[in-house]
Amino acid sequence: MPFIETEIPGVLIFEPAVYGDNRGYFFEAYNEKTFNTAGVNLKFVQDNQSSSSYGVIRGLHYQLNPNAQNKLVRVLHGRILDVAVDIRKGSPYYGKVVSVELSEENKKQLLIPVGFAHGFSVLSENAVVLYKCDSLYNKESEGGICYNDPDLHIDWQIPSGEENISDKDKILPSLKDCKSNFIFEK
Repeated sequence: MPFIETEIPGVLIFEPAVYGDNRGYFFEAYNEKTFNTAGVNLKFVQDNQSSSSYGVIRGLHYQLNPNAQNKLVRVLHGRILDVAVDIRKGSPYYGKVVSVELSEENKKQLLIPVGFAHGFSVLSENAVVLYKCDSLYNKESEGGICYNDPDLHIDWQIPSGEENISDKDKILPSLKDCKSNFIFEK
């Protein structure tokens, strides 16, 4: 099976089968049947793509219900540390962090379910990130948590002073002060 469980159930690493030869490589980045067979039944409706330079930290972002998004994140060029934080009230994993290196080379993807904040840091000179969403962007539903919340202990793998963070992301609230309408369901 091309899916690997992480320490938080529902946050999955997808490792596609890659077929390479002297011409290059081929792989299925997404196949609905493969995902459905693994119990991942999502209908993606929007693709987002960003380009960032070394040291950029984007996030931690999410959309509130009813516009919450499942995301499937991959890297087209470069290397990132992709991060998901459980923000579901009542979850035994509340405030826990999953971080995975995604790169052009390893072709891994991270499936981040509804109820998680998402962010990433750029570890290469530059990186192009593409992620699929199963709900359309809705500005009024935006939520976020400050990237450097001391309660989360996220090691973004960027040396102090070399971070590049948007003004908007610098003023996001801490986890304990963020807006969240996500409830953990067993």
